[in-house]
Order: sequence, then C-alpha cells, then structure tokens
Amino acid sequence: MYLLWYTISVAGKKRTSRLGPVAVSREGKRIPAIFFRTEAGREPVREWPRSLPYSEDRKRIGQDIKTVEFGWPVGMPACRPLGGGIYEVRTDLGQNRIARIVFYVDKRGRMVLLHGFMKKTQRTSDEDLRLVRDSKRKHERGLR
Repeated sequence: MYLLWYTISVAGKKRTSRLGPVAVSREGKRIPAIFFRTEAGREPVREWPRSLPYSEDRKRIGQDIKTVEFGWPVGMPACRPLGGGIYEVRTDLGQNRIARIVFYVDKRGRMVLLHGFMKKTQRTSDEDLRLVRDSKRKHERGLR
C-alpha cells in the first residue's frame, strides 16, 4: 500500500496534496515509452500523430500508449503481439477509424515506438511489418 501525492500549481504557487492510500503494485511506468529515431534524426511516431486532423485522436492514441506504459504486460483489446517480440497498441478512433502504434520492448526495458499508421484492412500489411522489423534492427544495433 502506498500513499499517493500530487502537485498542482495554483496562481503560480505549487501545492502538494495527498490522495490517500492506494494499492499500487509498482510505482511509475513499468515500461517507459521512447521514440525510435532514424539516422537522419527524425522520429516518425512522434510526427505521425501530429499529421492527424483531430486533436481528440492524438489524445486517445496517447492515452492508449500510457495504458501500456503503466500496465505492462497488457493484453487485448489495448495491445496485441504481432510476433518476433513486436506488439501493437490498438486505438479505436470511432467512425470506423482504427490507429495502430507498433513497438518492441528493448533490452533496457523501454517501449520503443517504431511505427504508427491508420488500419485499413483486417491484416497488417507486409510493407508496414517490413518497415517495423527494419526499424527494430536499426534500434537494436544502436544499443550495443
């Protein structure tokens, strides 16, 4: 059992208050998310949600990533394994729109966000999977 505290800023002054005893199995994120960075310095998964037309979509995707960060391991419907140590965060955006963020957990225990896309078919395309596997290999090489 832990006591949770939170800090808020009111009129420029920080105030700390106690939420009370909360049963938490582990404090903080179980697997913190990081963005895969290309050799050119781009972060495709950080850039992709910014291209979406609705801010509500970006918020939902972020909330689902956060669910995985704090609740790992998470199963369906939030997260699904794709094989080879690769997983997808599944976000239903409504209006028959489905977003996916693909990641893997690296040897340092971080959730490496590799690729994001809007799902158009039942099956994840071979092109998307090829891109994800290539990005995973590049990231693993950089960790050595």
